[in-house]
Order: sequence, then structure tokens, then C-alpha cells
Amino acid sequence: MASESSPLLAYRLLGEEGTALPLNGAGAPGGASARKLSTFLGVVVPTVLSMFSIVVFLRIGFVVGHAGLLQALAMLLVAYFILALTVLSVCAIATNGAVQGGGAYFMISRTLGPEVGGSIGLMFYLANVCGCAVSLLGLVESVLDVFGADATGPSGLRVLPQGYGWNLLYGSLLLGLVGGVCTLGAGLYARASFLTFLLVSGSLASVLISFVAVGPRDIPLTPRPGPNGSSLPPRFGHFTGFNSSTLKDNLAAGYAEDYTTGAMMNFASVFAVLFNGCTGIMAGANMSGELKDPSRAIPLGTIVAVAYTFFVYVLLFFLSSFTCDRTLLQEDYGFFRAISLWPPLVLIGIYATALSASMSSLIGASRILHALARDDLFGVILAPAKVVSRGGNPWAAVLYSWGLLVLLAGKLNTLAAVVTVFYLVAYAAVDLSCLSLEWASAPNFRPTFSLFSWHTCLLGVASCLLMMFLISPGAAGGSLLLMGLLAALLTARGGPSSWGYVSQALLFHQVRKYLLRLDVRKDHVKFWRPQLLLLVGNPRGALPLLRLANQLKKGGLYVLGHVTLGDLDSLPSDPVQPQYGAWLSLVDRAQVKAFVDLTLSPSVRQGAQHLLRISGLGGMKPNTLVLGFYDDAPPQDHFLTDPAFSEPADSTREGSSPALSTLFPPPRAPGSPRALSPQDYVATVADALKMNKNVVLARASGALPPERLSRGSGGTSQLHHVDVWPLNLLRPGVGPATWTSAASSYCRWQPSWAWCPLGIAPGSGSSCAWGLGRRLGAAEGRLRALLSQLRIRAEVQEVVWGEGAGAGEPEVEEEGDFVNSGRGDVEAEALARSANALVRAQQGRGTGGGPGGPEGGDTEGPTTALTFLYLPRPPADPARYPRYLALLEILTRDLGPTLLVHGVTPVTCTDL
Repeated sequence: MASESSPLLAYRLLGEEGTALPLNGAGAPGGASARKLSTFLGVVVPTVLSMFSIVVFLRIGFVVGHAGLLQALAMLLVAYFILALTVLSVCAIATNGAVQGGGAYFMISRTLGPEVGGSIGLMFYLANVCGCAVSLLGLVESVLDVFGADATGPSGLRVLPQGYGWNLLYGSLLLGLVGGVCTLGAGLYARASFLTFLLVSGSLASVLISFVAVGPRDIPLTPRPGPNGSSLPPRFGHFTGFNSSTLKDNLAAGYAEDYTTGAMMNFASVFAVLFNGCTGIMAGANMSGELKDPSRAIPLGTIVAVAYTFFVYVLLFFLSSFTCDRTLLQEDYGFFRAISLWPPLVLIGIYATALSASMSSLIGASRILHALARDDLFGVILAPAKVVSRGGNPWAAVLYSWGLLVLLAGKLNTLAAVVTVFYLVAYAAVDLSCLSLEWASAPNFRPTFSLFSWHTCLLGVASCLLMMFLISPGAAGGSLLLMGLLAALLTARGGPSSWGYVSQALLFHQVRKYLLRLDVRKDHVKFWRPQLLLLVGNPRGALPLLRLANQLKKGGLYVLGHVTLGDLDSLPSDPVQPQYGAWLSLVDRAQVKAFVDLTLSPSVRQGAQHLLRISGLGGMKPNTLVLGFYDDAPPQDHFLTDPAFSEPADSTREGSSPALSTLFPPPRAPGSPRALSPQDYVATVADALKMNKNVVLARASGALPPERLSRGSGGTSQLHHVDVWPLNLLRPGVGPATWTSAASSYCRWQPSWAWCPLGIAPGSGSSCAWGLGRRLGAAEGRLRALLSQLRIRAEVQEVVWGEGAGAGEPEVEEEGDFVNSGRGDVEAEALARSANALVRAQQGRGTGGGPGGPEGGDTEGPTTALTFLYLPRPPADPARYPRYLALLEILTRDLGPTLLVHGVTPVTCTDL
């Protein structure tokens, strides 16, 4: 049981079954028995063999002969500088937490999320598969160069028939050998890799000794055909031993044609060949699932391997430049055999490096594939790769990869060009992962390896991208396009949400920074926008209002507020916190851009006050309160009819929520008690106005045409009007502000409202009077001029109201005007009914009008989809609240979707 002295952080993580998992991830699938490789066997040996590959024996002369010693060293420094930047990022991520199987894929996916991680993981898997095939084909070609029937050399060695079919056969046999070793597990692979490492090391040692022990000699070169097929005299390269003149001749570059392809070499082509041979730094990281302590082994082993291979390459560059003339270097890339004390040992080294590189690529690919399958990102396609042995060996993933190699065997030469580019995409993603963690300043990013910074990560990303386009611009563009398509596919399919997204940490970091810079003291009416707080009791009955408010916000803040009745002192825990998941799911399913703010309060009125004061953050705080209208209409359950809510959520996928119908209670039954009284409802409106908040009351929003609540264009749907009455219809002599007209124009910015004509009647803020015989032409002109200045496109329609409606010039409304206006209840009710009839007549929903009647009865044409009316200020006397609410009910009765709007802040500006 926890106590005051209990540690805040546990030293072990709990797995799904409640068992403790060690921090090194040994509790990953496969169990601790699968983790048996040490740093040397699991990281150093595979990485060294992958970085050497066949280049160390067959391309040293190519690089030094064409580029010269100085440029060759520069190329090597640049290549290893790029690789070192990625190694630093790998070390940082590997020492920041438990690393499980999958290597680079695991690091990327757990940082950048399943979409980016899954797409790059699949590409990295394909790169390893193709890399294995390319290594095997190189091994076949090396064998046939010596033992092929068409090869030059002693006739007793030329015993292997050649041809496309024979090459495939030899490759398949070697692939079977490699696949068998990898299928039997990491232990056998480690022993086989160690054996090949000894063979390669012995071969390299013999080459180094030969540079010193062998004297000068002439080495015959491969004969070239002369003009018209004639034969040229024999040509020789010269091994001079250590000679300063030879070194001087080999310092500068001397680019010439490649004798194997006939292509003219340059810096970029030679550098691409060298860099291709150096890619392999992830070979140890790919074995993370089999390492005893991956957080220690990956950084240490990778750094040791990179340093060792760099030293060997530099030493071979110097020795070749000191002892071999340029002719030998440029025209015999396999000159190590010619100068070796025992040439067969060099052949063994060539075959061993090619075989080990193929084994490393295949077993690395299988581990990546198993991790992808275990995460279930690609569904049933990779499901067979989940199968493992009792000891945790993913043999099914090895067979899966082996089968893919067999299927692609005939097209591997085409795919070979993109292998290095795919590797570089993975390297850039690892650098980007580390960069994102560093920039996000996440408190949990505390790697024990500290020799990195965001500068090294950013430089690593840029370097990898530059190298991609330098090696193959077409393959680089295609790989980025493929990554985007795979990421889009995974985004559409959905993936695990329990890994965490560094994008959320980056967004938090940036949003916090800019929120601090959002200064409310610099607000200006020119840049005013509605920032809505919609109070929702039960979203089942308020779904159309949720979507309508989303269209009214015009790019501003939108907050869904809900008050849970209760007192925290009498409750064992806060009942509000568990509700956030349901409300966030509601936002997703309703497709509204809203935040959610919930509170606990003894009354709805007090809860509304809390939300009005504390909702939002910094300069983003609500300035407008939106409420549903308080009437006796029974609430409807829109979840039953809305397509987005009628289908249950897919609860089988990780991270999905159950059906929302189970998360919110059914609507209130008719006649049942309500959480909010009429008195408190009007008091809440009055509170908002006292707090200098605009107020919008929405009635009958459920009757809105469905196409007007959708996010698409409404141009092909039935034509509707939006009617605006910017006049206090309960006191026609009072001219309110232009907030109502401005609010109505905001909804027309939405595509679904763009085709709705905006009609304004009878005036807005003008000094006209409303009795019979008044000169309305001048008032109409002033109103049109005002709308033009406010850039509000609307149709102004004159409406003649009866003589008893009111007369005189408009007045400025004060808080007590509604109560002290001199009208009795009967007169006020009659005025409200007259105003209601007038509005309905203009809508085409009824006949008749005020005492004088409207100018015309029903007319054919577009109907009104939404009506904006002015909301008078509540009376100062709370005893008058029920009468005030009753008059609003009469005013808006049978008008269809209606918004009552009261603005307290200036929202329009005619200045530039």
C-alpha cells in the first residue's frame, strides 16, 4: 500500500498481465530466453560485416584510383560524418528507455507514431530484403568470376555453367543456406556471423601483411578488345611497394571510364559507390529483440563498429596509394588477390563478407517484419509473421522474407538502385525522431547518452536527404512518395494510440509559446471573431445545435461546456474526469472543431459562471455564450437518426471507444424534473451579460435542413433564405447594435450556407421610425449604406408594421427599460404575438400580420432556413424573469430554427 514515503516513480513497468517488466524490454514477446546475444556478437560483429560488405575487397582500388587519396579521404570523412550523426541519434533514443524488437522501426514508430513508423518500417524492411538479394547476387558473380565456365584462369577451375537460369539457381541455393541459418535462431546466426568475422579479419590481415611483405611486381590486366574486334597487346599494372613517387601520383583525382561499365566516373558516382558500401549501421540495432541489454549494447557496439571500419578503410586507402600505380587501381578492382601472399584467402574473405551481409540483412528484415506484424499495422497481410518458436525466434517472419526474396529474384537488379535510398530514409527518420524529442523538450526524454544535440539531429536529417538525391534523384522522389502513400493508408486504417505521439508534444510546446504571445491588451475590433461557449445538458438532444454553433464560430474558439450537478465534498472521487473521453469522442464523431470543458457544481447557474470565467486560456477565452432555448418541447434523441451516431464504433481496434449511445444517458422524458429552472435560465443569461459576454439563444435548431449542417457545399440543395431582424421586436422604438447582422453573416462563410441569400428587415441601427406613413425610403438607403460599409452582402426588404407597434426615434436600451417601458403584461404579450405573426408572414410560414397586416400574404419561393432576432436584455427585477421568458417563447413560436442574439461588444469596423 502506498504511503507518504513511497517513491513517485516505480523502477519497473507493469505488463498487460500485471507482471513486472525489466527496463531493458526483456519482457517483450519471446521472453527473456530470446535475449541471449552480447554486445560483441549481437552488435559489433553484424555492424562491422554489414559496413564492410564486398566493398572492402573489390572497391578500394575503384575509389582511390578515380578520386585520388585526398578526395577519397574527403569522401570517407563525409560519409562517416553523415553516418555518425545518425549513430548519435540512435544512441540517444536507445538509451532513453526499453528497446524491444524491431530496431529502427521500433524507435521511429514509438516516437513519430504508427503512421510514419509503419510506413518507414515497411520501407526499411524492403531495403533489407533487397539488400540481402543484392549481396547474394554479388556473391554469385564473385564465385562465377573464378569458377564460371566463361571465366579467365586455369581451366581446372572453370567448372560452373553460366547463364541467367544458372545464376538464379546458384542464388537460390545460397539463399536456402542463409535462410536456414536465420530460421534456426539468433544463436546460430551469431555463431555463423562470428565465424565469417574471423574469416574476414584473417583475409584482411593477409592483405595488410601482403602490402609490406610482397615486393614490386607487374600484374597483367584484363585484356580489352581493340577496334574492329582486334586484340590489343597485353597490358600491365604495377605494384611498386612503398614508393613516395607512387603516393605523389595518387594524391590528386584522375577520373576515367569504368572498365566494367564504360561509364565516365565523377565525384558523385564514386562517392555513391563508397557510401553504398558503408550503409549498415543499423545491423546491430535490428537485433534489439535478441540483445541481453539493448540500451547499452546498441550505442556501445555501434560506435565501436563504426570506429573500427573507419580505421580499416583509412589504412587500406593509404596502403593502396603508397604501393599501387593508378593503372592498376583503375583497371583491376580485385588487385588484392594479385598482391596477396595466398590469393585463395582473399577469395574466402570476399565470399565471407557477401554471405555475412546477406545473413545480416535477412535476419534484420525478419525482425522488422515480426515487429510490424506484432503491432498489427497492416492487418492480415502480415499476420503469419507473428508466429514465433517457444524460444521467441520469429521463424515465420524469416520464411516470409525468404519467400519474398524468391518471388523478386528476377527483378532484383531493378530494385537494387533504391536499396540505399530506402536505408537513408530510415536513417533520416531516426534523426527526425531524436530531433522531435529534443525540440519537444519532453521531461521523459532523458537519454543517458548525451553526446548529441538538436543541431546534430537536424544536420543528420539534412545530410541523409541530400545523399538520397545525390545517389538517385528518381529513387529519392519515389521513396518519399511511397512513404507518403503508406502513411496515408495507415492514417485511414487507424493504429495503436498507446505509444504516444511526439507531434502532440511539439504542438504543446509551440502552442504554449504562441499563447503566451497572444496579448489581450492588443485586441482590436478589426480582428474580432466569435469565441463560443455552448452549454450542453445532454448532447443527444443538442446535436444540431452543436453543428450550427460550429458553423457560427468563424475560425474562433469553440468550447462545449457541461455542468455535472454535485458537491465534491460528498463524493468519493471527481465524477467529471471519466466523462472527458466520451465528450472527446462526441467531438470526433460530430466532426466539430471544439474543445471540451466540464465542471462540477451544486447548480447549473453556478457551473455556467465557472465556465464563463475559466474556460479558455490566455487570449483565447469565450466572448459569447450559446444556450438552447428553454421551452416545453420534448427533447429528441438525434443519435438514433444521425448517420454518424447510428452505427456503433469499431470497438475491436485498439484505442477505439464504445458506442456513444452507451456513454450518454437517454433524453429527458416529458414531464420529468429539469436540472435548470426558468428563473435560473434567465439568470444565467443575465449573468453572462453582466460578465460582458454576448448571448445567443437557439430555438428549434433540430428543424434545420440537414444539408445546412453538413460540411460540404450547399449549392446543389434546395435554396433557403437567412432572415435577419436587427430590431428589438418587443420594443420597436429601440435600435440595437449591428451584432445580429454580423453574426448572421458569419454562417454564410460556411460552404453549406454560401448559397443562402441573406435578407435584412426592417432596419439596423438607423434612425427611421416604424409607423404607417413613415418615409421608409431614406431609412432603407441608410441601412444599405451601413451594410456596404460593413461589407455584408444582404438583401434589404422593407416591412410595414401596424401603427400600434411603436413610434418615435430609436433609443439606447438600458437594463431597466424592458420593465419600466410602461406596457402591461397584456400589451407586451399582444406586441409579441404581432411581431411573431409579422416574422412568420415574411417567412412564408403563415398569413396575417400585425395590426396593419403585412404588405403581402404567402409567397412562393425559397423558404427561410434560419432566422436571426434581437434578444432584449433581461429585466433587472428577477421577479420578472418568468414573464420575460414567456414573451420570448411567444415571439419565437413556430418560427422554425431561430437565433436570438444580444451583443455587448463592438464587432464591426469600417476602417481599413
